[in-house]
Amino acid sequence: MKYTWWIVQFVMLLVSVFFLTFGIDLLMASYSLGDPFKFIMTFFAASFIILISLALGISFVIKMIRVRRQLKNNTTKN
Repeated sequence: MKYTWWIVQFVMLLVSVFFLTFGIDLLMASYSLGDPFKFIMTFFAASFIILISLALGISFVIKMIRVRRQLKNNTTKN
């Protein structure tokens, strides 16, 4: 039961990395579009996907680091 939080955080980090790679792939694919309107819409959508996935990925890593430090401090005190 105590490892459930770590598993959930790691899975969410993997999902974030998946969407980051998807956003980068979509960004590169947007340059091959011929219609300027489709390019602009796809470019901004891909940038938004990258932004959100990076922010979530960084927050998951920061949460895991904070919990790890807190657990380390609690074990050294006991």
